[in-house]
Amino acid sequence: MNAQIHEVAIKTIRKWRRLYQRQGLPRLGSGYPPTPCPRCDAAVLDGSAYAHLLGWYLGDGHIALGRRGVYVLSISNDPKYPDLNQQIAATMKLVKPTGSPCFRSGPATRVEVRWKHWPCLFPQHGVGRKHLRKIELEPWQREIVAKHPEQLLRGLFHSDGCRVKNWTSRELASGEVKRYEYLRYVFANESEDIIRILTETLDLLAIPWRRPRWNMVAVSRKGGVEALDRFVGPKG
Repeated sequence: MNAQIHEVAIKTIRKWRRLYQRQGLPRLGSGYPPTPCPRCDAAVLDGSAYAHLLGWYLGDGHIALGRRGVYVLSISNDPKYPDLNQQIAATMKLVKPTGSPCFRSGPATRVEVRWKHWPCLFPQHGVGRKHLRKIELEPWQREIVAKHPEQLLRGLFHSDGCRVKNWTSRELASGEVKRYEYLRYVFANESEDIIRILTETLDLLAIPWRRPRWNMVAVSRKGGVEALDRFVGPKG
């Protein structure tokens, strides 16, 4: 139809369309204006959802450049937690209200959303693995975390952490050896920067922690475990 209107060959119309797309120009008549960015356009940002998504991104997320200069935020998680994967998708949509999360199956379930402005919201994005480069929160991110520390911890522990049952034994005065079981939260990550972000956030909530290994943080005291149970809880 367009070829008839402009009195040119169909292949010419196709050539014009390809050139238009290569220049990254918006699709005419699509009816979908670009989603405004909280950093570039002062759009409203759901701080609670963002803090939660930031935790997931620092743990098991990455950003890749896709087609036409659009970035893809991908969060990986174990497929045996379908409810948690749905929560990730819902959180992504709260941060980008016009987003359409899609699920990629495989050894890990990947939840993905496309947006040109993901690097604006996650300036920690860069080349290489996170533990091989500097990871530091921007001042505006720190302000959000200070308001929603529970959500950041929820994302971090659900991505690179777990809630496990441990046990220990103690010999009583009678000579009997008694076994005790207790819950604890464990977080493991190769990045010293990300571990520091976690421990600083735990400190904000006065939750005691320790480092049994260089790449691990554990919350084992009863009060700390009870505090995390109120807003983190088990993955399943």
